[in-house]
Parts: sequence; C-alpha cells; structure tokens
Amino acid sequence: MPEKLTIAVSGLNNTDNPGPGVPVIRGLRESTIFAPRILGIAYENLEPGVYMEGVADKVYIIPYPSQGMEPVLARLEAIHQQDPIDVLIPNFDSELLPLIRSENQLNSLGIHTFLPTIAQYEERLKSNLPEFGKKYDILVPRSQPISAAMEIPKLCHEIPGPWMIKGKFYDAILAHNVEEAVAAFYKISAQWGLPVVIQQFIQGTELNVVALGDGHGKTIGAVPMRKLYITDKGKAWSGITIADKFLLELTTHIISKTSWRGGMELEMIRSADQKYYLVEINPRIPAWVYLAVGAGQNIPEALVQLALGREQEPFTSFKAGKMFIRYSYDLIVDAETHQSFAIKGEK
Repeated sequence: MPEKLTIAVSGLNNTDNPGPGVPVIRGLRESTIFAPRILGIAYENLEPGVYMEGVADKVYIIPYPSQGMEPVLARLEAIHQQDPIDVLIPNFDSELLPLIRSENQLNSLGIHTFLPTIAQYEERLKSNLPEFGKKYDILVPRSQPISAAMEIPKLCHEIPGPWMIKGKFYDAILAHNVEEAVAAFYKISAQWGLPVVIQQFIQGTELNVVALGDGHGKTIGAVPMRKLYITDKGKAWSGITIADKFLLELTTHIISKTSWRGGMELEMIRSADQKYYLVEINPRIPAWVYLAVGAGQNIPEALVQLALGREQEPFTSFKAGKMFIRYSYDLIVDAETHQSFAIKGEK
C-alpha cells in the first residue's frame, strides 16, 4: 500500500511565466510509493493552481518572505497545527534562502525539506557565476554584477555585445546597445532589486537539465532537454528530451564537486562551434519537471524520499525524444469562491 503523506507545495502561478508547483504536484500524484495529500501554498489569491481541479486537496495563503520570516513561520506553524505537513517543497527562488535559513525551525515542527545549503545557494548566484565557472572548469559567458546605471557604458565597452540584462531572481532582457541596457537595468532593478547582472549574449541552441543531488555528491536524477519553442519571456513552451552525453557528464561533475543538495536546473547554450556555456543555475526544480517524469524519472517523488532521510537509488536511464507542449486553459470559477479564498486565506 502506498504510504500516506501530506506534502505542501508552493509555486502555483501556472501562467505564461509558470511556477513549478503544478508540475511538481503532477509528479507526486503519479508516485507509486506515496499516496499524497497535497497542500497548495499560495502567495496571491489569483494563482491559477489554487482553482485547478485535481491539483491541491487544500490551499493556504501565506505572507511573502520579503515581509520577514517571522510571519511566514507563524503561518506555516498554524497550517501545520491544522493540517500536519510531512514535507514542504518550495519552488520559488525568492523563498528559498529564507527557508534554508529556517530549516532548523521547520525541522523542530516536524516539517521536512530538502534544500541546498547557504554556501551552495550563494556560490551559484548569477553575480558569482564567473567565479563558479573558473572553480569548476566550466565555460561561462563574461558577466558582471552592477548596482548603478552609470556602470553600464564602461561594461558594455569591455564586454562584447549584445548583452543579457538579468535580475537576481528572475527576468532577462536582451539589449543591443547602451540605451537598451540602461532601460533594462531600471526595469529589472525596480522589480527585483540589486544587483543586476550584465552577461554576454551567446548565440546558439538553448539546452536545460533538471537534476537532483543527494547532498553527498551523488546524482540521483538528470534529464536534459532542448527548447523547441520559447516565449517572449524566454520560457520554454515546448521542449524535447535529448541524449546529450556532455550535458549529463557536466551535471554529474557539478553535483559531485559541489555536493549539491536538492533539485536544480542548469541553463546552457550550445554555440555554433559546439561549445557549451553555462548561463544560469536555478537552485530548485524547474517548471518543466513533468517532462522528466514522463521520460521515466519522477524527480519530485525522489526528492520527497530524500527529504524524509530515506535511501533513493539513482535513476539509470530516461527516454529521449519525449516532448512537452504547454497550452492555455480558461478556468471558470465562481466569484464567491475567489472572494472566500481571498478573505479566509484558505480553500
């Protein structure tokens, strides 16, 4: 009989810039080990995953971590007393560091997580990526963190253009000249704060890897994919799993050298001369993780096993040539349902 567990999952914003929550839950629903009760964790009352049938069994609103961790932890404790949580899977970059720092408090409540260490999280920051590349012998585009627009003209002269202007958590805007770079700096810094990273744009094929490390240097799972359709936000709207030996070896190398703990996504560019550039490491499961589940690696299920301190055998294969295609779907919801959720903070 599958084990009954209550698993709380954030990232229910299934929009044109989707969070990983819904695909993570889909993977958990297909577990052969667990019979999960899913608690959705929402920050906004219009997150689509709140209202999707068959996704969460119960949904709760919690405060943003940017408002301080005391109200967040108090809310999680209140939810836990009402609906005991076995495992919490956070899926937003902006909530990870506060929750990593709160791991002891969560453990004391009996809420298990499986997240990177603070050192691991900070080492792969966009602002630290050039040093990361040098340390682990990985090609990384030239980049530089900045905190003021006045730094841009000098950097644009030093780094060959065009450039990707990147926020510390999300967003990337392609700039072809100094004026565009300055405008992108102001737009991104207004939303995500400082620093903003200017990174040399590498023309080529966009490749990604979803992976899971056990915290001791072992790769539990890794599935590479090639983006087939990309939105104006730079998000993959369609992709296909690929049998790329180099990407798998690179992923194993990174996890082995860093002893990575938890889920991760590598964002890569393969240039025309077949060089692989690491452009970003996201320290959590990506929104396309359900493709990995469909290809034979249920990474969300394996992460839960690790969070509970259990042995998890590494996946040894996946099916290449599996595709995902996203689509839009209109949910019809009674206004009373939305109003009730917004007022009560739970549904």
